[in-house]
Amino acid sequence: MAKLKRVKIRVRTLRASYEGYMTVPQMRKRISDVLNEEGRRFINLTDVLVDGNEDPIAFVSINKSMIESILECDE
Repeated sequence: MAKLKRVKIRVRTLRASYEGYMTVPQMRKRISDVLNEEGRRFINLTDVLVDGNEDPIAFVSINKSMIESILECDE
């Protein structure tokens, strides 16, 4: 079974800011490898805080074409 790395990121779109965890497969070493993967139109986040709200959402899928910026967060 392939190992997965869980990375905390902040994603900014025109409408909102999302902070949550992205899963990066072992064969893709960096967040940018996942973002540049052809055929993948969405990124998936878990345990997501939207616009700093304190109530996390279990899962959010974001269309990559809507993303303005991504920042890796410290744990």
